[in-house]
This record gives sequence, structure tokens and C-alpha cells, in this order.
Amino acid sequence: MELTKVTTLMKATALELAILTGHLVLYPSGIVAERLAPAAPPSEVTPGRRPVVLLHGFVDNRSVFVLLRRSLVRSGRDCVESLNYSPLTCDLRAAAELLGRRVDEIRARTGHAEVDIVGHSLGGLIARYYVQRLGGDTKVRTLVTLGTPHSGTSIAPLADAHPLVRQMRPGSEVLRELAGPSPGCRTRFVSFWSDLDQIMVPVETARLDHPDLFVHNVRVSGIGHLALPVHPTVATGVREALDAGGPEAPGAHEEEPGTTSVA
Repeated sequence: MELTKVTTLMKATALELAILTGHLVLYPSGIVAERLAPAAPPSEVTPGRRPVVLLHGFVDNRSVFVLLRRSLVRSGRDCVESLNYSPLTCDLRAAAELLGRRVDEIRARTGHAEVDIVGHSLGGLIARYYVQRLGGDTKVRTLVTLGTPHSGTSIAPLADAHPLVRQMRPGSEVLRELAGPSPGCRTRFVSFWSDLDQIMVPVETARLDHPDLFVHNVRVSGIGHLALPVHPTVATGVREALDAGGPEAPGAHEEEPGTTSVA
């Protein structure tokens, strides 16, 4: 059994290194903001196919979503857009306000009343702040988070020099705000967390548990942090999450039957 665990961890680590190498190659292509899709005439707005906004993690950019974006477009999502926020951003709240402006712009341009958001790592926390604290729950139908430190991560203490990292620490002011009451929040939350995520310490911090929120936690086994927005099995789960209904009542914390394994 221990040998199996070691082998799985080695495979996941090798995959993380391969993904990191590929991402470093693609990173320059994602620095420039993407060209926005043209406004659709009201007669061409397709009910039930909400626009999707992709939000990257810390010191990253939209290039991390190349494969996930392709998967969403192939499944029929004709408006999938990425938002870059500056690596010089020092407050998660400022990034959440920027996200809110982009959501309003997309809604006005496409004619859709709501959007869906997929956030990787810090991106999921930014989107959650927008939904819970800035009124975004009236505009965001489903928020999918991938390896997001909902309860804070303790990795790399020396990185605390950056204000955004401090806001991702357990007990930070931002996380205390998000843990507070959020009655009537309308957005559905689907949180993918991996049991081999070495950026989330402990790994369970990527689960979302809040008594006022509609939450579906999905455990993924066999991959690490960088693989979450890239792996085809997770992409399938994201597509299903965007198309599915939510739990019946706030405070429901569903767990995917068994474990989604990609090992």
C-alpha cells in the first residue's frame, strides 16, 4: 500500500513538472489581455448557455486555461473569456472589484443576466469574495473553484512578504470576512480539491464549508495543484458542474460519490 502511495505521488510530481514546463512556454502568450468577443444581437442570445469567466491564480495569467477553455468551447460554450489581474495587485478585494466590472461588461455585451466563473487557486478566492461580499451572487450562477485555499494555506512562510499571500493565510482578515454570515447568497459553489495538492496545506483547505452557501465539494485523486485546470478528467467535471443543478438548501456540503481518480 505504501509503495502504491509513493508511486502515485511520484507520477503526480512528474506530471506537475511537465505541466510547469509547458506553462512556462505558454506564459508569455497570456500576458496580453485577450481580444473580447463582439456583442451578440439580442436575437442570438442562447438561453442556458451562460458566458464563462476564467480567473487565474497568484502570479499567473490566462494561459493556464488554454486546455480548459478549448474543452468548454467544444462542449458548446460560445462565450468563454479570461480575466488577467496584475501580479502587482496587493489586495484581493481590488481584484474582486475588477472582476465585478468585467462581469458587468460581459452581461451588457452578451445580453445574459448571469455568468459562470471558474477560478484556479487564488482566482477562486477572488471570485468568492466578489460573490459573497460585493453582490456578485445576483450575477454569478455557478462558481467553480480549483485548488482554492478557502480556509487558508500554510505553505512557504517566507512568501508572506507579498500582501496577497498574507491574505491567503489561515485567519487572515479576508478569510474571516468570507467565513462570516452570508444569508441569501444565490450562487452555487463547486469546489474541486486534490488529495495530492502540495500548495494547499493542509489539502482539505481547498474544500469549501460554509453554513449559508450552496456547496458541492469534489475530491480529486492522483494529480497536484497545477494539473487541476489542465487535466481532461477535471475539465469534464467542470463542464458537468456548470450544467448541473445545485443542492436543495444552503449549508449542504455534498461530496462526489467515491473519489474522482485520475491516477
